Amino acid sequence: MNLILTVAMAITLATGVVILLRFGQTRLKGEEPQVLTTFMAILFTSGLDVGLIMFPLTEFPVYEAEAEYSFTNALAIEFGFWGFLIWAFYFLTTFYFCAVEPKLKLFELWPIRWINNLTIIATCAFTGFLFLSYLPTYIDGISDLARYGLVALVVLIAVCSSTDIRYVKWLSVGSTVLFFALIALVWTISGLSTTEWLTTSSNLGGYFANLPKFIAPLTDYHAFYLFWWFAWSIMIGQFVARFVGGWKVWHLLIALLVIPSLPIALWFCVLFFVHSEGLVLSSQIRFVMVTVGVIFVINSLDSLTRLYSENLNLTVPKLGLNRYIVTHWLLLFGLILLYQLTPLKIEWIGLVVIGLYGCIYTLVFRRRADLLSSG
Repeated sequence: MNLILTVAMAITLATGVVILLRFGQTRLKGEEPQVLTTFMAILFTSGLDVGLIMFPLTEFPVYEAEAEYSFTNALAIEFGFWGFLIWAFYFLTTFYFCAVEPKLKLFELWPIRWINNLTIIATCAFTGFLFLSYLPTYIDGISDLARYGLVALVVLIAVCSSTDIRYVKWLSVGSTVLFFALIALVWTISGLSTTEWLTTSSNLGGYFANLPKFIAPLTDYHAFYLFWWFAWSIMIGQFVARFVGGWKVWHLLIALLVIPSLPIALWFCVLFFVHSEGLVLSSQIRFVMVTVGVIFVINSLDSLTRLYSENLNLTVPKLGLNRYIVTHWLLLFGLILLYQLTPLKIEWIGLVVIGLYGCIYTLVFRRRADLLSSG
């Protein structure tokens, strides 16, 4: 599996380079173009979940202890799993759905259409399942009843939010603001000075100095992250492409690689300082972190629900508001419960998506004359 993943990573990144060189000056515009700030808020909050908030403090000690990560520091490793280069996945798929899919309409072919939508539904529900599974590590002492109730409520809010694209936009912008407020709060509580932040952030240089190492999986855990990014890549690109606001391709690349990485780097630096100083965050601060993380989960689920419901024509105009909410809530929460009885792993979904990539590459090559003739 790791060999397949490595080859897929290399091809994906090489394709991004080819696109940049060949179409760098081409302007892309989606169906519902937004200003850059709104677009980035939608992308950032749709493509990330509670793991961004809660995982680093538990992962820093692991990266410091395991020999596979000894080539650099734990902050650089954490950033390598979440930032910069891996956002090239979203660049590739956003470009495809802006520039290629409207001409070739490959995702309207029934095998690709159904595989794509089943993958979206499976990943959407699997996100909820991971949230359910990790809740005891986020909230100490949470009961099973509260755990299932919270997940059911999160899914319900996400489905309700997906009923109108305005809610998705408002929630995305609002949660981005809350994320920056969370960074400011933890920064203040930790007593981090500007000098200490500069010293801490210098550790990020370890990522860029070892950038090629992050292309192939370092460990099975790193492979899990890469498969996770692959699993999300097509559906997130498909969703956010509609909001691209008429930017040149190279502008889009810079926006996707750099802009989301800045708040991620800022947040990780603050948490790495907390970890390095041996500080213990209070239960109140952890509650705020979980709250912001829950909102991120809602953002992810609502954007994916809206995407597959539109693809399958299971929309509010088709079903009616109440039937829409009940149908999608039962579908997603039911799958979340069923996942506890299955050995399903995100690696399998990632492999299906990599296979879908292969099909698209093949069809684009076979229909390249149609693509070129359409301009």
